[in-house]
Amino acid sequence: MDNDNFSSESIFQQTIKEITQPFKDLFKASRALWGINLSYLLEGLTYFGVVGLLAIYFNEYTGLNDIHAGQMVGFLTAGITLSMLFLGATVDIIGLRKSLLISLSIMAVGRILLTLAPSLSATTGLWSPNHILAMTGLFGVIIGYGIYQPACYAGIKLVTNEKTAAMGYAMLYALMNLGGFLPGLISPPIRKSFGISGVFWVYSILTIIAIAIVAIILTKKAMKDAEKEAGEKDKIEKDEIEALPLKEKLRYYLKNFPLRDLRFLFFIFILIPVQTLFAHNWLTLPQYCNRAFTGIVSENFEFFVNFNPILIFILTPMVAALTAKKNAYKMMIAGTLVMASPTFILALGPNIYTLFGYLIIMTIGEAMWQPRFLQWVAEIAPKGMTGIYMGIGQFPWFLTKVVTSLYSGWFLMNYCPEDVSPTEMNTETMWLIYGFIAIISPIGLFLSRKWMLKGFKVKA
Repeated sequence: MDNDNFSSESIFQQTIKEITQPFKDLFKASRALWGINLSYLLEGLTYFGVVGLLAIYFNEYTGLNDIHAGQMVGFLTAGITLSMLFLGATVDIIGLRKSLLISLSIMAVGRILLTLAPSLSATTGLWSPNHILAMTGLFGVIIGYGIYQPACYAGIKLVTNEKTAAMGYAMLYALMNLGGFLPGLISPPIRKSFGISGVFWVYSILTIIAIAIVAIILTKKAMKDAEKEAGEKDKIEKDEIEALPLKEKLRYYLKNFPLRDLRFLFFIFILIPVQTLFAHNWLTLPQYCNRAFTGIVSENFEFFVNFNPILIFILTPMVAALTAKKNAYKMMIAGTLVMASPTFILALGPNIYTLFGYLIIMTIGEAMWQPRFLQWVAEIAPKGMTGIYMGIGQFPWFLTKVVTSLYSGWFLMNYCPEDVSPTEMNTETMWLIYGFIAIISPIGLFLSRKWMLKGFKVKA
């Protein structure tokens, strides 16, 4: 009995150590990593805070109808994804610190212009001076964000080592989702007192604070110390690329351009089916909760729609801690399978238990694979090309948002229509079809695993 107790206690202690050690390693990590994380938290808060109010802003301040206001939100979100495709290489060319400072500065100018647009022009309506000024501000955010996000993930690769990499990517992803949750606490009291323009001023100021954080914490000395702590390999490799003559450097980039890497292309595009579930979070889930349910779910559908971000913030670091030593590709297979599978639970019919089951299990799956996707892309990138790989790695997400939006409305109209009793709907078929779509990703990743892992040396 004593031996059994000792064995159980040892297993428990080992499990606790496995969970806590990655956090300890991360907290001992470089000052540069904290500079990236703090700026990313503020940027996540600001981005999601603005996006959540943007359509109403264009209704109230610019005089656009719902269709045109929605198009402005699409202009920002889709524009950012396209911008990363073209500007993701900036960090590879000018370095991490400069990329973050320049991108945040451009976004600060854009957000200030967006906030000032109604004051600078009283003329409202589609293509009015007010509208054009606001769009110019959004364009600044698009350009800035196209540089900023790839730079942050390239920075994590630069300032972490084998012990801290998995947790570093997980924390950055978790902070983005925490940013998606915090505006719900910060925005309402400011909006009630000062309107949406008052909220946008706060977010503009937060962007300026993020610039100060990068300038003060992410110093050149901090970068050198972080590179030394993480290992000199990446820096030496980058210096080798920088030393090449322009012609040789161009030849190197063309030879290693991501679109020529078949494994990379397969990897990012096979994830589109499971990524459709992300898009359904705002294209389908709000209407589903509002129309297919009665009572508490229907009356409080915003809570269920926004349950995922705060759950991701809590779960992602914990999952990363437990799986830090696991192979990244195998985690991708397991994570996408866990994320896709609960869609079939919704095919059992609408009730609060199946809804919570879907949200919780799906989020666990997301926490398992999404940070590892970002890590995998960063790790397979050739030396000196992390930023452009991160940027192009986001392109399928752009396609996912576009493609899913083309059919989600038709499915709602036919399987979850408005002004129809829930008993007359057929949401079970809708979610069954969505489940079959999502499950394509883990099946594809599993069947291609030997090809994808052949000759790949990264352990994590």
